[in-house]
Amino acid sequence: MSTYVIFFGGWRATPADMQAWKGSAKAQKSGIEFDAIPWPSGAASDAKSAVSAFKNKKTGRYKSVMDDLRAIQWANAQSSNVSKIYIVGHSSGCAIANAVDEDLTDHSDVVLVALDGFVPGPKQLARQNTQVWAAKTLPIPLLDGGISRNYPALRKAIGSRLQVYYAAPDCTTEWALHFSLVNAAANDKIVTGKNSLEIVATGYTQCIANLVWL
Repeated sequence: MSTYVIFFGGWRATPADMQAWKGSAKAQKSGIEFDAIPWPSGAASDAKSAVSAFKNKKTGRYKSVMDDLRAIQWANAQSSNVSKIYIVGHSSGCAIANAVDEDLTDHSDVVLVALDGFVPGPKQLARQNTQVWAAKTLPIPLLDGGISRNYPALRKAIGSRLQVYYAAPDCTTEWALHFSLVNAAANDKIVTGKNSLEIVATGYTQCIANLVWL
């Protein structure tokens, strides 16, 4: 195994959502090992609740995830063929990705990726390979575009360090752009609903995993 990706879905990302994303990612990059973790049961959308639920000893997946990552790192230490590890979070899932990354002692083989979510900490941002992404609509003359849900806060927090994914012209709303970072098929017609609960349930519809960060 030369590359391992562990992806943490955002608020209310279901096992079915994660299977759709993982299946698409694997179809695109068959030589890479992918894992995708759904939102922890019962967690609210804030960072503290997300991490607490993920680390719950009875229901969370923290121990198994950390065991897997440390096993890969142990194998790396024994071999000259080092596996690169991508720890990727989307939206509120960035809080979990950031926490998992923070709890590793060795980051020489780790790339942390935050997709339109909670900003990594100062020490994480100090690593040059850490990536933080938001999305904008591809500029088209005479047509107004949009920005992803957390674009303004991320731009304010890290300035020019923010990397931008340009989505198709039919992807203009903040929620569609928010999900375009994980689902390249996202657009205004697909990602829709009367409230946030309905909207997030549509984010992985017709999922084509967006691997722009890979």
